[in-house]
Amino acid sequence: MMQTVLTIAGFDPSSGAGVTADLMVFAAHGLFGTSCVTGLTVQSTLGVRDSLPVPVEMVRATLACLESDLPAAGIKIGMLGTAANVVAVAEFLEGLRGRGWRVPVVLDPVIRSSSGRELLDAEGVGALRDRLLPLVDWVTPNLDELGVLAGRIVMQRGDMPKAARDLQAMGTGLNVVATGGHLMPPDDLLLRVGGEMDWLPGEQIVSRSTHGTGCAFSSALLSRVVLGDAPLAAARMAKRYVAEAIRTAEPRGAGLGPVNPLWPLREE
Repeated sequence: MMQTVLTIAGFDPSSGAGVTADLMVFAAHGLFGTSCVTGLTVQSTLGVRDSLPVPVEMVRATLACLESDLPAAGIKIGMLGTAANVVAVAEFLEGLRGRGWRVPVVLDPVIRSSSGRELLDAEGVGALRDRLLPLVDWVTPNLDELGVLAGRIVMQRGDMPKAARDLQAMGTGLNVVATGGHLMPPDDLLLRVGGEMDWLPGEQIVSRSTHGTGCAFSSALLSRVVLGDAPLAAARMAKRYVAEAIRTAEPRGAGLGPVNPLWPLREE
């Protein structure tokens, strides 16, 4: 039977990121996706113009409703929008554990958009560190997010290992993938639970279809883990998936267009 996975994230009307993109990634991996929308955005390929968080009561109700009928085999967390929503998701995960239901959880710590708009304030970042990080199995920050969460400057490859270890120490059994999409070459760093560190080599792909790479990576990573891949294999396959999603994307819009999350289906 096709396994069910859940994305808890914002809504991007251009479908480059957020829940609509996550659902395509899940489908491309042969998984059935459900979603809890945490925030609405006004955006296109030209950037985010406005955002509105979903009230925390609606987030709580959605999570409870889905769990009662469509329990997930894995959970991806993206944009949460407010400290209250961060706490609500943390309490949801605590409730699952309290009932003995343990599934892999991947956190993509969305703090600001690629166009620079703030999507989570300082209080929300604090809640992310204190309440959510101890409850997830994976965290996938880019360099900027890694620096914010670890409380240090991260601008180049040499800054990543120490920051990744600092971030890992905030969790319990936490795998960290620091994505280096803005580096040259765009290598990622995987720090596994046991302390093993692996560099995941990347290649520079010249394209303006790069919107949603972080969402695609974290959702692909969750998909591979749910499908049974070990940590290193899951991270490698997720990176390959995103590279092909960029390489096969068709130009859309006047700005940074979306990647092609459905490329495996076209191949078939």
